Amino acid sequence: MHHHHHHHESSSERIGWAFFLNLCFTIIEFIGGVLTNSTAILADAVHDLGDSISIGMAWLLDKFSRKDATHTFTYGYQRLSLVGAFINAVVLTAGSIWILFEAIPRLWNPVMPMAEGMALLAVFGVIVNGYAAFKLSHGKSLNERVLNWHLLEDVLGWVAVLIVSIILMFVDWPILDPLLSIAFTLFILVNVIRHLGSTVKLFVQASPDPEVYRQIREQLTSLELVNDAHHLHFWSLDGERHVLTAHIVVSKELECAERALLKQQISEQLAVFELAHTTIELEYPDEACRDH
Repeated sequence: MHHHHHHHESSSERIGWAFFLNLCFTIIEFIGGVLTNSTAILADAVHDLGDSISIGMAWLLDKFSRKDATHTFTYGYQRLSLVGAFINAVVLTAGSIWILFEAIPRLWNPVMPMAEGMALLAVFGVIVNGYAAFKLSHGKSLNERVLNWHLLEDVLGWVAVLIVSIILMFVDWPILDPLLSIAFTLFILVNVIRHLGSTVKLFVQASPDPEVYRQIREQLTSLELVNDAHHLHFWSLDGERHVLTAHIVVSKELECAERALLKQQISEQLAVFELAHTTIELEYPDEACRDH
């Protein structure tokens, strides 16, 4: 028994818009961070670079997800999102370490950044990220909702830069700039470590939810014609689309009508879990399992 559910979303254009806006702005940001001598802006630029990679991968995947599976990519292209997540984590970690090397020495010898330039970039940052978030807020896909949260985080980051730059216009507290950049960087690193943990779990095909695994086993073994379920494997393609394979031991030799009924019951029991792919093998009580 094999089921396929294809997820088609008309979100490519919105994600593409957000990607190009973010990427262009990230380049401006790195240049602006150097010109204004602000580590806080450079830290936010690293954050935005990570978001640009995330959005770019989401955009490519949105296009790939419309393509059919091939002999090479038999499940389609969804697992490429894990590669994207891993690349993103490496880039953000390297960028964050660079920012910390730049910012920490400035705590002892703070350098006054160009507050007016910081304020101008911050206003621009709020507008660009706000507009990109607005574009994605019209989307219904999980991809768009996640990216929308990323962009809203960026807007809040720029609001923080704006507040600090306004304070620096009136007060000579240059230490605020490295303090803000360190705060941004630690926030990025905490998120990277959290996401890296879940990405590695998906890479090694851990069960996405042990409780759901238990429920699936219970549902299958509760059927009248089922004695046991073994070789039950439950994993995820990309964190959203889950896959199940199982060997079901039936309680007796089945007539054609009973076999059709059992397959229908299994489908009904599994429907609630919204699995992307399921492969179920039926075994008779005295049949040797070929996978043992």
